[in-house]
Amino acid sequence: MEQKINIGTVGLGLMGCSIATCILAAGHPVTSLVRRIEAADEARERILEFLQQLNAEGILKEDPQVIIARHIITDDIAQLKGHEVIIETIIENVAEKKQLYQQLETVLSATAIIGSNTSAIPVTILQEDLQHPERLLGIHWAEPAHITRFMEVICGKESNIDYAYKIIAIAEGWGKEPSLLKKDIRGFITNRIMYAMLREAFNLVENGYATVEDVDRSLRNDLGYWITFAGPFRFMDLTGIPAYLTVMKDLFPELSNTTIPPASMEALVAAGAKGVSNAQGFYPYTTESAEKWEEQFIEFSYDIRKLAEKYTPKS
Repeated sequence: MEQKINIGTVGLGLMGCSIATCILAAGHPVTSLVRRIEAADEARERILEFLQQLNAEGILKEDPQVIIARHIITDDIAQLKGHEVIIETIIENVAEKKQLYQQLETVLSATAIIGSNTSAIPVTILQEDLQHPERLLGIHWAEPAHITRFMEVICGKESNIDYAYKIIAIAEGWGKEPSLLKKDIRGFITNRIMYAMLREAFNLVENGYATVEDVDRSLRNDLGYWITFAGPFRFMDLTGIPAYLTVMKDLFPELSNTTIPPASMEALVAAGAKGVSNAQGFYPYTTESAEKWEEQFIEFSYDIRKLAEKYTPKS
């Protein structure tokens, strides 16, 4: 196997473990910085389990035990010295992220890339007060990060786009199909579009037009059938552009444009609902059924990855 550059990660929560798994599986030595070294064994077990799943799917080129031997977990930031890329996956808190980047700049070379797995914070804000803001990028992953092909690479106002192109080239070796945002915008691509969809979904439910189940059913059986294959612009090409303009003229004025979060969701969260992780959500769950849904989501993620790879656009 060709020599791979050293990659560092910061944070080994669920997403951090998934990201570390993806990079390890691609052949890179990985050093993960954690706040509490006592959590290292639990994280290592989770990553090994992810690697074993990838191996069972025929995705790995090496034995999981060989791969995980390339993983160092440490609470000493000095061990990230010499790494060319660092992926940060800590909590969505601007102050904590900025503090971490300033600490990283004391050990990294001036050309090492720092990538934040933020899902909404503008990269330009995170670049403030850095010695080398040009090397900070948003690198937005989707869960489960070791399975999905999704990635968005986001440039802030001070970012050097050459670093973005470098990350895209490296990430293609991780099995990703990255998208590039040359300009910074809150929420990036998928979150802006997804939350517009969620806003309208709540509008339909809270105003009595349809139930949660019916909204989910319609989207699964329409949007769910084509979105992996095409994306919205390709889909309009495939199905006839003029009709969409006609509908836009009629429908856009009718869509929800509220800036207030939905009351039903506020109530659900206030009641302690987290989703399948605690068996409380928009749907009723038992502990067993919640676990089954999580298992099926992983199985589906592998299946949809195979389908996406089969139909990856060539031009």
